[in-house]
Order: sequence, then C-alpha cells, then structure tokens
Amino acid sequence: MTTPGARPSALPATLVPAMADPEPGSGAKVAGELIARVRAELPAVAGLGQREELLAAAWLMSLRSARTRRAYAGDLRGWLGWLDGRGTDVLAAGLVHVDLWVARQQGQGAEAASVRRRLSALSSFYRYCAAHDLGGLIPTAGVTRPAVDPDYTATVGLDRDEARALVAAADADRGPQALRTAAVTRLLLHNALRVDEACAADVADLGADAGHRVLRVTRKGARRAKVPLTPATVAALEAYLAERARLAGLDDIRDLAGPLLATASGGRPRQGHLWELVRRLARAADIEAWDRLSPHSPRHSAITFALDAGATLRDVQDYAGHKDPRTTRRYDHARDSLDRNAAYAVAAYLA
Repeated sequence: MTTPGARPSALPATLVPAMADPEPGSGAKVAGELIARVRAELPAVAGLGQREELLAAAWLMSLRSARTRRAYAGDLRGWLGWLDGRGTDVLAAGLVHVDLWVARQQGQGAEAASVRRRLSALSSFYRYCAAHDLGGLIPTAGVTRPAVDPDYTATVGLDRDEARALVAAADADRGPQALRTAAVTRLLLHNALRVDEACAADVADLGADAGHRVLRVTRKGARRAKVPLTPATVAALEAYLAERARLAGLDDIRDLAGPLLATASGGRPRQGHLWELVRRLARAADIEAWDRLSPHSPRHSAITFALDAGATLRDVQDYAGHKDPRTTRRYDHARDSLDRNAAYAVAAYLA
C-alpha cells in the first residue's frame, strides 16, 4: 500500500504492452505485481476481467490519495459492470453511453454530488488511458454534469441532546472493545475526524504541541494536519491504549506501535466497522434516526455544533479541515436567521 502523502511510482514503460495484451511477456511480471498490490488495498477491483483489472490497477495506483483511490475504485467497478451488461468494451464507450449511465443513476434517485463524483472518476480514468495511448476517446468530455445545491446535504445529523446520548451510550458500552468505543466516539464527535482519518491514524501520530495534546492526521488531498484533542478525548484514548499495553505485556503506552485504533487481532479497523458502531450506539441511545446515520453524521454534527456555539467561521474551517470556507458554510443551518442579520450589528455600531 502506498504511504499516505507519497505519490505512487509512474507507470513502468514495460507495462504498456501488457495492458493492451496481458499475455506472458516483458510486462507480465510487473502487471501481476501491480494487480496484487491493488487487490490488497482495493478489493473492489477484484473479479474484473484480466484486461479491465489491469487497466483499473494501473490507473488507481497513479492516484495520490488513498481516499480517492477507494472512492474511485467503486465508481469504476459500477461503470464497468454497466458497460458489460450492454456488451460494450470499456475503451469503446462514447458520450452516449455516459449520458445513458447518468440518466439511469438519476432515475434511481442518486444524489447529484454522487453522480458528479462518479463522472470525475471516469474522466480521470479515460484521461489516464489516453495519456498512455490506450485509447484516444474521453467519453466524459462534453457530458452535462448535474448541478449541486450548495446548501443541501443528505447527511443526517444529530441534535445536541442526541449527541450527548450517543456519548453516554458509548461510555455504557460493554465488551472487549468498550474502551475503544469511548475513544472512537469522541474522536468523531468532539474532534470531527473523518472516519478514514481515524482508521488511518497510528499510535505514533499522537504527540504534544504548545501545551496541547495533538493527533497528526492525513486530510483530503494528502494534507497533514495537527488536531488538538479535547481533555475528554485524551482521557478516553489513554484508558484504551493503557489497556492495550497491559494486554500486550508492555509497561507504558509509549511502547505501543501500529494503528491508533486496533481490532482484536491488532489490525486496522475498516471504515464499515465504525459505521456499524455509530448506528449500534445510536440505536442503544434511542435516537430515532439511528438507521439513517452515516459515517459522516458525527463529523457533520460536530461542525454544526461548533458554528452554533459561536466559533468563528475561520476557526471552524480549520477545525473541519476544509480548504474552502463555502464548504464550512453549508453546516451553518442558522445562517438565515433574522436574529443574526448584520443590519442590527451595523445599526448598533453607528448608534
């Protein structure tokens, strides 16, 4: 797997013939290694035809962000399945195929933002193929992309009482991973971490800076950031790590290594594990919309709470790790409140 933040190596020249005709030859060994590497990181590419799997593997490993690779792998898999059902080769698809594919998704109720992301994946894939002389046609060129309402989000959030109930349910959880549950819930809800940021963090990423306990995470775009941890989050993490150290026969949590959040076998949890955990806790907390929560719900709620609590837009933007303040503004559900209209502030200032 590619180290976070590092750009995967360029496509070996010997691989190009193998991509066009993946029979034993000069590029076969490299092709096999590439496919094995992608299968280990991205199970979504497994089971494709040999040629399609090699095309997907080469393209995906050219992408810098592990987060993007995961999302785009599923998007390409869906596209290839749709083409296969119509007897169309992936390198022979045209604009009409893309238009029909988009129309089908919209007819099934897909969100505009999801369709746009899938189109971005296809555009990236076909640009890559064209750059390596594997096909000159980029079928997404000229496609009309669905408009996204900047003020709308399909994410179901929590209100203040529900968030408190979720934390209480985490603290009341039982079982061998109860301490991890308490730590995970606070990382997501107090510190607004993305699920993949929490899953990718290592024990070595914990540290201190200017009197703050911090966690170094990899944000979107492979950007590294230091996240200051709340005292409650630190306490939950230390209790969890101390128990892990004890079970491992270590005297100090500083002797621990590996994932910050670990499975019973010491591996890294899948994002789906945390999604299931959030829903299970929400159900235990009697949260009505428990079955409609997503991995993004705690983060979405935390950013909204920060704005409701009066934190400045700039500070909340940093807290959320957003590059564009307009993204942060989408979480300010009270921004149209007449009570907050700037006219009152201007009148008071001039009085």
